[in-house]
Amino acid sequence: MPDDKVKKIKRTLEGIVVSDKNDKTVVVRVDRVKMHSKYHKRFTVSKRYKAHDAKNEYKVGDRVLIQECRPLSKDKRWRIVGRVGKVKIAEEVVDEKLKEVTEGEEILGVEKKGEGVREVDTSNNSNKLE
Repeated sequence: MPDDKVKKIKRTLEGIVVSDKNDKTVVVRVDRVKMHSKYHKRFTVSKRYKAHDAKNEYKVGDRVLIQECRPLSKDKRWRIVGRVGKVKIAEEVVDEKLKEVTEGEEILGVEKKGEGVREVDTSNNSNKLE
């Protein structure tokens, strides 16, 4: 048998970093679409993988490529290959919309008017039977 080593093809997945709280480890959520066998409706299935990030350079919301590797710890079997892009988090989208609305109001010269609070007279109770 020759000494040629057979190179194993390693799986590569694309996902979003959902946690970067651990040192040199990030949690990556990989989404895939499945189809129900009976009803033929598509639905999303998510799986979370712990991946090695040696320089702690990837943050929450980064879209990354991860590649299968040897076991690095009890849970880590994936290594980050590179960044694909950045995903907007819902909070960032809401902040952008709020800025657009407030800028639009300033441009139009619209003033915000507070609604007055009605006072209810509780001393005259008309529901009493005399």
